[in-house]
Amino acid sequence: MNGIKIRNVAIIAHVDHGKTTLVDALLWQSGLFRDNQTVQERIMDSLDLEREKGITIMAKNTSVVYGGYKINIVDTPGHADFGGEVERTLTMVDGALLLVDSSEGPLPQTRFVLQKALEKRLPIICVVNKIDRPDRRPEEVLDEIYSLFIDLDADDAQLEFPVLYTNAKIGAAWTDLDQALSGGASSLECLFEAIVKNIPAPVGDPDAGAQFLVTNLEWSDYVGRLAIGPLRRGRLKAGQDVVLMKEGKVSQRCQLKVLYTYRGLMRVETQLAEIGDIVALAGLPEAFIGDTVADPETPEALPPVIVDEPTLTMEFSPNTSPLAGRDGHILTSRQIKTRLDKEALFNVSIRVSQADEDSAEVFKVGARGELQLAVLVETMRREGFELTLGPPRIIVKDEDSNPKEPLELAVIDVPEEYVGIVTEKLTARKGKVVKLANHGSGRVRLEMEVSTRGLIGYRSQFMTDTRGAGLLNTMAIGHTPWQGPIKGRQNGSLVADRQGVAVTYALYHLQPRGLIFASPGDVVYSGLIVGENSRAEDLWVNPCKEKKLTNIRASGSDEALRLTPPRKLSLEEAIEYIKQDEVLEVTPKAVRLRKKSLTPK
Repeated sequence: MNGIKIRNVAIIAHVDHGKTTLVDALLWQSGLFRDNQTVQERIMDSLDLEREKGITIMAKNTSVVYGGYKINIVDTPGHADFGGEVERTLTMVDGALLLVDSSEGPLPQTRFVLQKALEKRLPIICVVNKIDRPDRRPEEVLDEIYSLFIDLDADDAQLEFPVLYTNAKIGAAWTDLDQALSGGASSLECLFEAIVKNIPAPVGDPDAGAQFLVTNLEWSDYVGRLAIGPLRRGRLKAGQDVVLMKEGKVSQRCQLKVLYTYRGLMRVETQLAEIGDIVALAGLPEAFIGDTVADPETPEALPPVIVDEPTLTMEFSPNTSPLAGRDGHILTSRQIKTRLDKEALFNVSIRVSQADEDSAEVFKVGARGELQLAVLVETMRREGFELTLGPPRIIVKDEDSNPKEPLELAVIDVPEEYVGIVTEKLTARKGKVVKLANHGSGRVRLEMEVSTRGLIGYRSQFMTDTRGAGLLNTMAIGHTPWQGPIKGRQNGSLVADRQGVAVTYALYHLQPRGLIFASPGDVVYSGLIVGENSRAEDLWVNPCKEKKLTNIRASGSDEALRLTPPRKLSLEEAIEYIKQDEVLEVTPKAVRLRKKSLTPK
């Protein structure tokens, strides 16, 4: 297959606008599966965490064949915390499908992924998805998309993009809005045609020395590390000698053991890789994302993958609580460091360093946001790790002796009656309203600029304030001068003062003090946080206190005690919740909040 017959395209969008569902439909209609074949929904979301959360975390590629053309499709994450995946992915492709919900319109991550695509001057095909929604507003959404392009300084050529309307759930696409709204019979034929027509073929000299960019790494139990990426120039053959280039210089000479290309969802071994295709190479044990694989006779490096810097750090260390070692089997700082170094190797937006020269057991992990950190921690606890996690801290830049902190754009969609409480809370956290729009549906869209520090711990407060009816999306937009003190969580903690087992009697009498996290039968220890105090200070309490038994009985004294169901924090909520003198104990079976110091001061 020659390079002219290849198209490399990424699907980019805000989280939950239907990227993975559309890829499913493209795979089905390309004839990849048999009619009677059992295939799970959202087949590209292969990680357990992706299926549970309903989001794409790792970018993945597949391929379909249409009309003699091989179309390599890359499904990207829609959440800004995984922006490193998006930036890495866009270096593999020659164009992008921009997917936008027909009701929600462009949201923060739409802006983020589109900005990255426009910076790389990738041709865009605009796809307005979920056209079957009862609250659809396709004309207004298309106007918002044009406004977004203009806002991102798109030139005239970039504004000439084709527009299609799709219902990814049933695998239908239309070029005409009236036909789309009437819901007539259709397939994704016109989308395949648009990709072949509007996404350019890869450009390069097929007869020159090979140039291959490493944009992803995977592991095979049979051949070891696999370097995945696009072949920009020339050809590659199995058994061929190549050089690995790091930072523009030749690092080592290697021999390619095995070459793989993609057919549908499978890697297929091949003897020859042609220019423009996305391939996987075995035989490069030292390859890293951003490296170039080149011909030894003409070793020329490609521009490396550049990703935005992390905005948050958290400290990872071994579990030091009295319950350490009960649930997990990977407990030492050496094992934690090995695992974090491996993560940094495969994840370009993670940074790992030693937190303190005096402590070899504490590691500082930098990431884009709390969700990315939570996904890393969740993955590690499922592998059997036990960890102690410090509270998230922002990374402050020092420019000409002026400290600057990360700034985010918060796009909030709430019912009208909650606008006041949301603006009040975010203004107290040094937020500024930049835009307010009422679409006349009883909901208001609010855009505010807030420092990352001001957003830490706010998400759970937001869900409480809006009774779960609000949507909050954020995107890093740069840095701002230090905002001064920002009030975080106002309430103190209810802290256990001894080791034992929590009992109903004690928890019942602690309920008037605040919100309870513990359940009867939970093992507790001194320093463990068992609830949130209704006041600002911490309160050390005894959750193990049992009722004193006497031989005197009175009417009503032995009635059943009714407990309010305890609040169970998810891992993400717990990371947001902890204060500076608190840490998280994370094991395969539990997430516990505790004080750094386990004894009352």
